[in-house]
Amino acid sequence: MPEGPSIVILREEVAPFTGRTIRRAEGNAKIDMARLVGQPVVAFRSFGKQTLIELPDVTIRIHLLMFGSYRIDERKEAAPRLSLQFDEGELNFYSCSVRLLEGDLDELYDWRTDVMSDAWDPALARKRLRAMPDTLACDALLDQDVFAGVGNIIKNEVLFRIRTHPLSTIGALPARKLRELVEQARQYSFEFLAWKRAFVLRKHWLAHNKSICPRDHVKFHRAYLGRTNRRSFFCELCQRRYVES
Repeated sequence: MPEGPSIVILREEVAPFTGRTIRRAEGNAKIDMARLVGQPVVAFRSFGKQTLIELPDVTIRIHLLMFGSYRIDERKEAAPRLSLQFDEGELNFYSCSVRLLEGDLDELYDWRTDVMSDAWDPALARKRLRAMPDTLACDALLDQDVFAGVGNIIKNEVLFRIRTHPLSTIGALPARKLRELVEQARQYSFEFLAWKRAFVLRKHWLAHNKSICPRDHVKFHRAYLGRTNRRSFFCELCQRRYVES
């Protein structure tokens, strides 16, 4: 599943289509394609893992889910979920969720929760975390109402970086550790973005999809943990498990 930094790159790559008018819209998404034809693209925006194509009367929301992809000025053999064709060029989205949103995006979205947004508010993130004391750290980092854009890679890397076990409960984390979790969720997201742009992201993974802990040189544990049941990679020696006493 593409994480927030990858969606920022998508937004940047499609930005040249801003101002262009949609001449044809097709695909197997269950939306009113005719409504899009003739509308100019006002802006491309992103929120967490969502790509937002803002038109004068409606916004196209695209979520790439687990295996979604996109092509610019080219097509795959598979049928697109959504194809937007312009006088010059086209955008094609595959295996994704496509919805039409009504209304002002600034009323629909709280940009303060997007880790990639200039409006990101760490104090709000800490407040929301303190309201969920029984939540596991591995689930909290994937909560899109707190950390919009954080996915499994960022989750594993942040928890390893701050030496915190994924089965720690949020309420048991010391205040310093809670601040670290919030700070690193954003900092690592921007490092992810820089590495992704340079095509070296995987070279910087210390925990995600790794077998050996680079600190203790012992085997990582791998397990599907928490309510989200996503894969976690963690070291039982250097990642402390914080639980209520």
